[in-house]
Amino acid sequence: MCIKQLQTRTQGVIPALLLALAMTMALPAFADSDANSSEGQMALLLSTTNNPYFAAMKRAAQNKAEDLNVDFQVLDAHNDSNQQVSQIQTLLAKQVDMLLVNPTNADAITPAIKQANKAGVPVIFVDRATNGGESLAFFASDNVQAGKTACQYLVDQMDGEGSLAILTGVPGASATNERSSGCDQVLNEHDKIDVVARQSAHFDRSEGLNVMQNMLTANPQGIGAVFAENDEMALGAIKALKSAHALDNTLVASIDGTPGGRKAVKAGEIDLNVAQQPALMSKSAVATGYQYLKTDRLFIPVPLQKLTQDK
Repeated sequence: MCIKQLQTRTQGVIPALLLALAMTMALPAFADSDANSSEGQMALLLSTTNNPYFAAMKRAAQNKAEDLNVDFQVLDAHNDSNQQVSQIQTLLAKQVDMLLVNPTNADAITPAIKQANKAGVPVIFVDRATNGGESLAFFASDNVQAGKTACQYLVDQMDGEGSLAILTGVPGASATNERSSGCDQVLNEHDKIDVVARQSAHFDRSEGLNVMQNMLTANPQGIGAVFAENDEMALGAIKALKSAHALDNTLVASIDGTPGGRKAVKAGEIDLNVAQQPALMSKSAVATGYQYLKTDRLFIPVPLQKLTQDK
């Protein structure tokens, strides 16, 4: 199957909620046909499944694929770019029909995506994208806006001055780059916010704990606020803050909206959680891939409006 001219560059994000709405409107007509035969081979390549966020993504994709009777598999790269490249190359050798990719690194995975493009295998990005190659669609939240929202909240709560520590995600991942960019756009306008520490904890809870402990040791006077670029790092940081009896005096903002993150918000441990929808992203990606395999095109219906004289 050749990739048509309808492809978009990876920089063009198609909002997940709009496409999800479109899929709910467009898919039933396809799903009812050929119900007893598999509709192509699809693979979801995740950067990791050892994270509640991506575990939710995996479950939702598998359930949607089962509903659509798609031959579907999920591969875990364990946050290893070399392993993910190898997985893509193996799938291409097996002539898989479509790749749904959550890249470990925006640059390192680009050559493999270009190999898929050259082989005529359609690619859909989920949650993250690469800095090169082409895709049919990109299902993600606006990570730049998420970073802006989190840091603007902290700045507002701190009345524009104080100390801030930042726990960044996996280096090179598009989500890390974009969330950091959004936060920095806010901080650039507030020179009285002192970023006392900025370090990667690789989106991992145990690393978040260790990194936060080190930050607290290096700043014995205390830290006014913490921005963790995902819930897992925030939960690790919270444990460190509790051990140091510092949580009551430290604001915490994070991104994801995982069950653990939501629980921490209810407990008053996370002050702001910018929630995303990983399950919606992945099942929408599966539905879009299915539609393309069935019809060789994408149909994204725009909701209709009712116009009357008074409305």
